[in-house]
Amino acid sequence: MASEKKLSMNIEDGLEFFAHETSINFSPTQFVIDFKNITPRIDPRAGKDPVVVLRHNVILLDPLHAKRLAELLLDVVGKYEKEFGKIEKPKPVIKHEKKLKRKSKKQKTLPTPEYFG
Repeated sequence: MASEKKLSMNIEDGLEFFAHETSINFSPTQFVIDFKNITPRIDPRAGKDPVVVLRHNVILLDPLHAKRLAELLLDVVGKYEKEFGKIEKPKPVIKHEKKLKRKSKKQKTLPTPEYFG
């Protein structure tokens, strides 16, 4: 008769993380999802110049799990929109994007992100 072994498990919850930007890249063996949080700060100890704090949470997925994640996101977003209505860009975001587009046409370069307002 085989003896039963007890297994102790400790589950460590991750910290909440709000992502302002996300980038996704891939190689033949994995997808890399990089969630970024960009926070402008003014630190009186560092002088008068503003400081940008950039945090990353990176998730690596094999191609099969990346495809499954995409399917799950489509499913959940569909359920959300069925219950609460279509997800649309807020009007201030659309207005800001138009403004950036006009600026970039004049400058003929891509605009840099405006982290300080």
